[in-house]
Amino acid sequence: MLNIKTETIKIGFLLLDEFTMMAFTAAIEPLRMANRLLERDQYTWDLITQNGELCRASNGIAVQADHGLVNMPALDYLFVCGGINVQDKYNANLASTLTKIAKSKTILGGVCTGSYILAKTGLLNGYRAAIHWENLASTREEFPSINVVEDIFVFDKNRYTSAGGVAAMDMMLHVISMTMGNTLATNISEQFLLSRIRDREDQQRTPLHIKLGPNQPKLTEAVSLMEANIEEPIGLEELSSLVGISRRQLERLFQKYLHCVPTRYYMELRLKRARLLLLQTDKPVIDIALACGFISATHFSKCYRDFYSIPPSGARRQKLKALH
Repeated sequence: MLNIKTETIKIGFLLLDEFTMMAFTAAIEPLRMANRLLERDQYTWDLITQNGELCRASNGIAVQADHGLVNMPALDYLFVCGGINVQDKYNANLASTLTKIAKSKTILGGVCTGSYILAKTGLLNGYRAAIHWENLASTREEFPSINVVEDIFVFDKNRYTSAGGVAAMDMMLHVISMTMGNTLATNISEQFLLSRIRDREDQQRTPLHIKLGPNQPKLTEAVSLMEANIEEPIGLEELSSLVGISRRQLERLFQKYLHCVPTRYYMELRLKRARLLLLQTDKPVIDIALACGFISATHFSKCYRDFYSIPPSGARRQKLKALH
C-alpha cells in the first residue's frame, strides 16, 4: 500500500502506435498539475514503447520514449494507451510482458482502446472494464468473459480502464483523489476549468432521453429496446405493444423527433453495429450478419451496400489496404 504522504508514485504509459493523443495528455496533465500544486514531484511518469523508440500518435505527432519494454522500471501503475487500429498492435512479446507485470503489485490500466490489449492478453477476464464506445460492440462480441460497460472509466480491483478522450482525465483525477486526497483532485479540476469531476458511473454518450427531453419516454423506451435487441430484432407490432402505444403513434414519434420511420432507424442501428464488428474484428461476414439480426450473408451484404455504398467485403479490403 502506498504511503500517500511521502512515497513517490510511479506511473508508466505504454504507448502503442497510433495512440490517441487527447486521451494520453488528458491522463498525464493532472499528474503535472498535482506536482505543481504540491510543489514537489509526488508523481513521476515514464513513457514506454515496445522497442524504446519513437511512437507516433494518430494525429501524426511523434513522441520519444523513455524506455522499451525490456528495460522499463518498476511501477505502481502501468497504463496501456491505445488508439485506432488497436487490433493490429497486439503481439506475443507485448502479451508476455503484460502477463508478467500482472503478477506483480503493479496496477494495470487501459486508456482509450488500450483496454483491448489487456482483454486480448486475458488480463480482463472476469473484470468490469471500459473502452471507447466505438469499440464496445466488438469487444463484447470477442471477449464474452469481460463485463464491458459504457461507464467513462472503471476501477475493478487492480485493473483501471477508461473510455478515452477526456474520460482519461476523470480517471486520473480519481487516482489522485485516492492517493493524495480529494482536495488536491478538486484543486486540479479547478485549474483545468472543469465544472465537475465526473464519477465512474457517468456514461460516455449523452443518453437519448436527455437529447429528446423528459417528455418523450415512449420514444426513448422504444429506442432502448431496439438497442438491446440487435441480434434478434423485434417486429414493429411487438415493439409498439411493449412500449404501450399503437404502431401508428410510434411511427409518428419517430418521424417527428428522429426524422425517419422506426424500421429505418432500427436498420441503421444494426448496420452501424455490423460496421464496427466488420472493421474491428476478423469474424466471418456470415457471423456478423447473424449477430446483427440478418437472415443471411446475402441479405446483409445488400443492406450494407445500400447504406454504405460498398459491400462488406469491400469495406474490409479497404481497411486492410489503408493499413498497408
